Amino acid sequence: MKKLLFTFLLASCFSYAQEGLTQNSIKAVLTGNQLQVIQLAEAFPEDKYDWRPAEGISSVGEALLHVAGGNYFLASKLGFAPPADVDVMGLSKITGKENIIAALKKSNDFVLENITKVEDGTLSEEVDFGFMKSNKLGGLLAIMEHNGEHKGQLIAYARTNGIVPPWSK
Repeated sequence: MKKLLFTFLLASCFSYAQEGLTQNSIKAVLTGNQLQVIQLAEAFPEDKYDWRPAEGISSVGEALLHVAGGNYFLASKLGFAPPADVDVMGLSKITGKENIIAALKKSNDFVLENITKVEDGTLSEEVDFGFMKSNKLGGLLAIMEHNGEHKGQLIAYARTNGIVPPWSK
């Protein structure tokens, strides 16, 4: 009887440990990407927030606000409405280094808080993101990939401007 109880408890612990594994793994990778994007945002001097590599390409500030908007957009498609005090359509009007970083951090916190609310049993549910149809897992991966894509963009912007990414000094 003791062996049976031990086996049941062990199986329960293993099953519990697997719950949310995907969401927690994505959250861990995304947290690292977000931290590095914030470090880059902080490394740029304020006078470089309007810098763009060429006409028609996003500036530093626009790229950062695009990431914030993407966080809210993708999370909303997963069923998480942006906070009432966030004007998603007005994000592009935010100016100033401090304000842009604050908006990005708020969107990062929002998306990290909601990733683990996506239940395991719903990961395969189809979602229309407008630019693609996928399942909820694909949406979580898109959030992670979108942040990583723009981290790379900002690394290129930084290097072009003689700014060394803080983690590679």
